[in-house]
Amino acid sequence: MSDGKIRRPKAETPKGFRDYFGAEVTERKAMLDAITGVYHRYGFDPLETSAVETVEALGKFLPDVDRPNEGVFAWQDEDKDWMALRYDLTAPLARVAAQFRNDLPSPYRRYAMGPVWRNEKPGPGRFRQFYQCDADTVGAPSVAADAEICAMLADALETVGIPRGDYVVKVNNRKVLNGVMETAGVLDPANPERFAEERGIVLRAIDKIDRLGDEGVRALLGAGRKDESGDFTKGAGLGAEQAEIVMGFTSARRDTGMATVARLRELIGTSTIGAEGVAELETIAGLLDAQGYGADRIMLDPGVVRGLGYYTGPVYEAELTFQITDEKGRPRNFGSVAGGGRYDDLVKRFTGQSVPATGVSIGVDRLLAALRAKGRTGGEGAGPVVVTVMDRDRMADYMAMVGELRQAGIRAEVYLGNPKNFGNQLKYADKRQSPVAVIQGGNEQAAGTVILKDLVLGAKIAESATLEEWKDRPAQVEVPRGDLVVAVRKMLAP
Repeated sequence: MSDGKIRRPKAETPKGFRDYFGAEVTERKAMLDAITGVYHRYGFDPLETSAVETVEALGKFLPDVDRPNEGVFAWQDEDKDWMALRYDLTAPLARVAAQFRNDLPSPYRRYAMGPVWRNEKPGPGRFRQFYQCDADTVGAPSVAADAEICAMLADALETVGIPRGDYVVKVNNRKVLNGVMETAGVLDPANPERFAEERGIVLRAIDKIDRLGDEGVRALLGAGRKDESGDFTKGAGLGAEQAEIVMGFTSARRDTGMATVARLRELIGTSTIGAEGVAELETIAGLLDAQGYGADRIMLDPGVVRGLGYYTGPVYEAELTFQITDEKGRPRNFGSVAGGGRYDDLVKRFTGQSVPATGVSIGVDRLLAALRAKGRTGGEGAGPVVVTVMDRDRMADYMAMVGELRQAGIRAEVYLGNPKNFGNQLKYADKRQSPVAVIQGGNEQAAGTVILKDLVLGAKIAESATLEEWKDRPAQVEVPRGDLVVAVRKMLAP
């Protein structure tokens, strides 16, 4: 039996999702616009795909997911077809490249930006919806395409405000690691499935070298490792000589790309696939060097293994090298903000033919967080000039004022709440972070003037009335009505 109470929905954001307000949205758009300018300069075209794809088209490329529908938000439509929200921007590109292959230029160079959705367990800083910013080249077998993506990524980081010296783009190659695995005896070219479990452990171990150090990685390559809590992680079971080959790979980076190539060539021995990978890295290093991208911006680094199971050749990752303080007050490097590589088998799912492709994805929220940490963004966004309403019967006059300001390119609005309490209008302007309030009562109208209140200056004076720098600058001025735009512009000037 109903108790007669109306059940109202809870006003709360769904778990794993978040809302973005004002300055956050503006900052993201400004950053993406800057990145778009770089991509456009490199000759890439924009592409917008549907947020929804068929589950069949999306495939199963989400790693380590233990949730329904392989980590995607999926449903059956009225025709019993399974649909899902896209989990990245690469799978839709593969579908587009296959569907429109007769209409698109080859190679096809595109960039895409937008939200993606993952049905994963949320956590601190980990959301089920987030923004990605991708650039890919489909149909170019040459690793010149990979070198170009790396150069473009470095340029994009500098353009948005990450200075040289605070980032490095690291480049590796899946084929080189396969060659090292073959030499170490955990890859059989005649039977790729053999030793798959061991290779997975080796990959994860190498990826943790920054956190665990050489000793921890050696333990995982061997019998296994017990952590500080007593938990045991099974190792790959490699012998001492095998482990030494892998460890040599992790420390193969040298001061120049060519020196790194020479060391890798020693490590891969007689492996054919390894030799292919080393030759590709050598080509990439030469191409970047010819364009002036030194090791201070882009370097060959065998330690980059993230997502190697997905890629078929070169892989790259942009790491920010400046330090921040974590939640426990400890200094640490900011870390990775972008990653990508060559994935020649993705389009093949649709066409049956191998189509070469390479691309990069920037983590938009992480890069924005980095810009805030560097003080390049994150300041409170300036609100609009607020035209206050002293007489509700004169709304047309106030609308004319705001119209003039907007025509002059100044962000402005008329107060549209209840004008009865003028104090509330100024509180509203303060909440809107408005720099200037425009006031015209009956006396000002009769005199043909308007009053401009400098709200930024007023706040500073209120904080410290003894500030010498403000004493000759009035926080409120009365100007002729005809000078409204000029006077506001002057007040807005830094």
